[in-house]
Amino acid sequence: MTFTLVQNAPRLSRANLESVVSTATEYAETSDVVVFPELALNGYLLQDKLFEDAWRIEELSALAEASQQCDIVVGAAIEEGGHTYNAALYWSCGGLLAVHRKMHLPNYGMFEEARYFFRGETLEAFDTAAGKTVMLVCEDLWRAQTFSDVAKLQPDTVYVIANSPARGFETDGLAIEGQWDALLKSLALLGSCYVVFVNRVGFEDGLGFWGGSRIVSPTGEAEFSLPLFEERVATFHPDRRLHRVQKWLAKTD
Repeated sequence: MTFTLVQNAPRLSRANLESVVSTATEYAETSDVVVFPELALNGYLLQDKLFEDAWRIEELSALAEASQQCDIVVGAAIEEGGHTYNAALYWSCGGLLAVHRKMHLPNYGMFEEARYFFRGETLEAFDTAAGKTVMLVCEDLWRAQTFSDVAKLQPDTVYVIANSPARGFETDGLAIEGQWDALLKSLALLGSCYVVFVNRVGFEDGLGFWGGSRIVSPTGEAEFSLPLFEERVATFHPDRRLHRVQKWLAKTD
């Protein structure tokens, strides 16, 4: 399996759709899955603009068409039955395969998501070419229950898409990066799965996003990573044999 991580800087605009489709199409020949950040189709600080810019699934036919060439994981504000959700969408073979609605909406400090979005209720696994798959959106990972729920599902691959702002600038690095790294590695170890993390970069209304996207193996090692604060698109081919051995060892303990 080859994963292309798109660490970009979405705008507060519906025009992001054109960019997402263009990038997915560009990397389709060399990628099995192209992964974009949280809210890549909308931008983060939507506030009241959300009620105009949230997408209905039927408006995203361009993504369905692009997914005939490769699978696509992308974050979007979606509208369903009068409710708006911060969601991760998985497109494959010309259609929408799965939707994960963000379950844990931060509503403290700089975050106001619970003011604008409805929260999702369930975490589910679904089958893809990368095996049994789970999607999480940013704050979902910052809950102990999530680790337990993922471990019960026994996925092969977990996608974690994020809009994590930079904070905690210290002499030895960025504190928030260290915290995310610990969470991602713990998820990979406890779930015995590959974790594909994509975080955005750029600025919105005074918030700066740090990037640092990466792929973590079931042994808790970051096999591949992207730089901080830079827009970057890169394709990686993890050694899936490692995953099969890890699963076998877990079963024989």
